[in-house]
Amino acid sequence: MPTIQLRTAIPGPKSLELMRRRQAAVPRGVAHATPIFAARAEGAILEDVDGNHFLDFAGGIGVQNAGHRPPRVVAAIREQLDAFVHTCFSVAPYEKYIALAEKLNALVPGNFAKKTILLNSGAEAIENAVKIARAYTHRPAIICFEDAFHGRTMLTMSLTSKTHPYKAGFEPFATDIYRIPYAYCYRCSYSLQYPSCNVFCAHHLEDTFKRMVASEAVAAVVVEPVLGEGGFVAPPPEFFPVIQEICKRHEILFIADEVQTGFGRTGAMFASQRYGITPDILVSAKSLASGMPLAAVTGRAEIMDAPGLGGLGGTYGGNPLACAAALAAIETLESENLSARAEQLGARFEARAKEWKKRWPLIGDVRGLGAMRALELVRSADQREPAKEETEQVLRHCRERGLILLSSGTYGNVLRLLVPLVVTREQFEEGLTVLESALALVAESQVETAPRHA
Repeated sequence: MPTIQLRTAIPGPKSLELMRRRQAAVPRGVAHATPIFAARAEGAILEDVDGNHFLDFAGGIGVQNAGHRPPRVVAAIREQLDAFVHTCFSVAPYEKYIALAEKLNALVPGNFAKKTILLNSGAEAIENAVKIARAYTHRPAIICFEDAFHGRTMLTMSLTSKTHPYKAGFEPFATDIYRIPYAYCYRCSYSLQYPSCNVFCAHHLEDTFKRMVASEAVAAVVVEPVLGEGGFVAPPPEFFPVIQEICKRHEILFIADEVQTGFGRTGAMFASQRYGITPDILVSAKSLASGMPLAAVTGRAEIMDAPGLGGLGGTYGGNPLACAAALAAIETLESENLSARAEQLGARFEARAKEWKKRWPLIGDVRGLGAMRALELVRSADQREPAKEETEQVLRHCRERGLILLSSGTYGNVLRLLVPLVVTREQFEEGLTVLESALALVAESQVETAPRHA
């Protein structure tokens, strides 16, 4: 029996009524990718208020690696509710915060002593990682990358690359931040070809110290191992080792933003492990706690101890319910070997996507790591003009057929896969078939409307 069950038009009448109330009560700046309103969810299935069942290939933007409502997580939250909900770790500490810090210290790459601070969101964690790096190095500058996304607060918005909708109108931004090209091979900033380029973009970091900011002024390089909002770009394997070696040579800290790549998504607990790199500081969030608001900054003990007493903290950071959820979520990821499952899902997606690419010039690039996969859609294979409107059409066709999918990319022309790793094989194939039918509709329409030359 198909998982997808649609009982109304999409959106249905109850969702339409809620949308009317939403438009009257919530600012327009709070965007949403679908016009449906959730009623319940389980595993990889989301049911809306009209009783429609969707396959969820968005996972709350990468939050549900262990699936919606994992049994261990639900049980852990209920057990913690019966004890206490909040005391503030800075007032009356509790054991689960320490237990989770110990677990993350053991999981994060690096054969050295580590420490962890728990926070509320990925953006807050990035802010704290930068604070810690500046306190340790006594240097002000931060280097980040084009096409990066690190958050919506003032500092993380300054680190973020995409102008609309994230930065335009919110100026001025934080100072002492310098941006360099990422290894986006499909759209190389230097018009070079991999591998003959010898990852020129990575070696360019040295040139940055001559033209933009002195190396002795740089506290840290902040980078996503795989671009998230920037379009699921996975760099060549040589990229990060070169970046990290340059950082070590100049005593610059390497901060890995694993908010979206962490906890099994890329075929390992952390994407840094796939690239063989050891960050000085690693930032995690999203699937860390299966939907509870929680983030972490984990790093070398001596670096993490740099801020003075009271320099780090927050009222809700490491909330007891979130800590309980995270410990149970990690147990689920490990016991069910979901990192290996991510590799299987990614391989299956790649096999089908490469066949689609042969059929339709609309698909310019197939890429990703583990189950963090993407299609970049273009109007011309030669010119690589971003097909943003066509991407929106594919998303709409998928939604109307019961598949929730998200776009990404600086140009808004990338379809990204963030399916819960607990999805069954049958559900996954069903979702890919819906995506294939949507791509076919849009690709064939693209051919029919292409200008004819005499």
